[in-house]
Amino acid sequence: MFDFDLAELYSVETRVMNQAVKRNLDRFPKDFMFRLSTKE
Repeated sequence: MFDFDLAELYSVETRVMNQAVKRNLDRFPKDFMFRLSTKE
């Protein structure tokens, strides 16, 4: 899923979801979400 999909699912802003994941990497599974590169 994309970050904006997960944010919508949890009813939060995308930036808030990304901040939460970055601050709590050990609490989220490695395949929870992914980030695309510029080329992708």
